[in-house]
Amino acid sequence: MTATGGGTGDEEVLLRREGRAAYLVLNRPRALNALTHTMVRRVDEALAEWEKDPAVETVVVTGTGERGLCAGGDIRAIHEDARTGGTASADFWRDEYRLNALIARYPKPYVAVMDGIVMGGGVGIAAHGSVRIVTERSRVAMPETGIGFVPDVGGTYLLGLAPGELGTHLALTGTAVGAADALLCGLADHYVPSELLPGLIGDLAHAPVHDVLTRYVAEAPPGELGAHRAWIDECYAADTVEGILDRLGASGLPAAEEAAAALLAKSPTALKVTLAALRRARRLGPLERVLEQEYRVSCAALSSPDLVEGIRAQVVDKDRDPRWSPATLAEVTDADVARFFTPLGARELRLATADPAQEVPW
Repeated sequence: MTATGGGTGDEEVLLRREGRAAYLVLNRPRALNALTHTMVRRVDEALAEWEKDPAVETVVVTGTGERGLCAGGDIRAIHEDARTGGTASADFWRDEYRLNALIARYPKPYVAVMDGIVMGGGVGIAAHGSVRIVTERSRVAMPETGIGFVPDVGGTYLLGLAPGELGTHLALTGTAVGAADALLCGLADHYVPSELLPGLIGDLAHAPVHDVLTRYVAEAPPGELGAHRAWIDECYAADTVEGILDRLGASGLPAAEEAAAALLAKSPTALKVTLAALRRARRLGPLERVLEQEYRVSCAALSSPDLVEGIRAQVVDKDRDPRWSPATLAEVTDADVARFFTPLGARELRLATADPAQEVPW
């Protein structure tokens, strides 16, 4: 594959080179740059080529359009696949999670410009990078529980590392955060006002990343999560989703009550599996082990009625009235949750790590 110039306009990923930098632009603006399998493969090929090219010192990732970097994976395609019992989504996730691991270990500066909406698969493309930039327009989220799914693309790894129980709050409620809160939770590194992005992106072609950042980085506008740390840490430290809801309700705080209401609208199964996945992720070690766990969970979700129903309600029919099955947390058994973590045998995702000591003997 040869990195191109600006592209034809119908290409889903635009590649170009300028000076010391290589630029990768997600180019599905009408779909908010949602990732297709073709896009994942194209990004992987470009990164592999640029890694070996000594003329490329920095990789810069942006998205076309004014609305955001990337809204996630193409969930309409996932809906059709899950509805018809297909395997295309499992193949997509296998390559996507491999790409997430590659980004996290990339040996050159990987500058992700997280302007606007960055959700789901967009977090996987951006938040594993070494230089993650947010702006006053950034809205970063892992909203999967609202469609009967579970945070993936290394989301349970990233949120598991957030201070206290902030990551648990974000994973279960799907709350979108702005720049300051993304910085607080470890999902981003630097704040740059959006009006300065063209200058920063252009300057990266001519100077090292550190030198460029010092000219553009500013202090982010105040966030919200820091002021809520006390009740978030207390409530989300409970061992079960039911326990979390009890604590939220007993707190007497309007913000906690809003969080409880948000949880009650999500898939009960997805909530319980998400909490289990987060707690397990904290004990698994490197990102690769967590991605392997997420692959098991994602594949199991394909045969869960809530994934089809959640996408139908939120994206296809847009009636915003999903009928979850089971409908209540009390009906979701430990066995129901354990099913999502069942090893896949020959279909397991197996990822190498940078440290051979972290390898698992299969």
